[in-house]
Amino acid sequence: MNIQHVPVEFRHQVWPEIETFISAGLEQQDDYTLDQVKVYVMSGQWVLVVAVEDEQIYGAMTINLFNRPNDRVAFVTLVGGKGIIDSNTFSQLSDIVRAFGATYIEVAGRPSVIRMLEQQGFIEKYRIAGVKL
Repeated sequence: MNIQHVPVEFRHQVWPEIETFISAGLEQQDDYTLDQVKVYVMSGQWVLVVAVEDEQIYGAMTINLFNRPNDRVAFVTLVGGKGIIDSNTFSQLSDIVRAFGATYIEVAGRPSVIRMLEQQGFIEKYRIAGVKL
């Protein structure tokens, strides 16, 4: 499986192929709607990466890049599909976000997702809780 960055100019072309993966990722959270994700992706505010094999897309991931005093963070906002994060693809993902200047990757997820990520060297930093005001 290969992980590839999708440049902004090609995102409209691949959107129909990845929309179901993005929708699947949205089922696990309620921070964004599909339309909101599309705006972030198409405007270039979020990085889009896809898992590809034999020119077939098997998964998609969106990433928000931002700065902290000590790091440029690649925060994974959504993951959907298969083949996005394993030992081979994680190395590829790391190379992609490094090209955007990232020095740190963060992911928020359910306990099962965090357990899977720990196999790739992630360490649980904190748990996030929220309340609507």
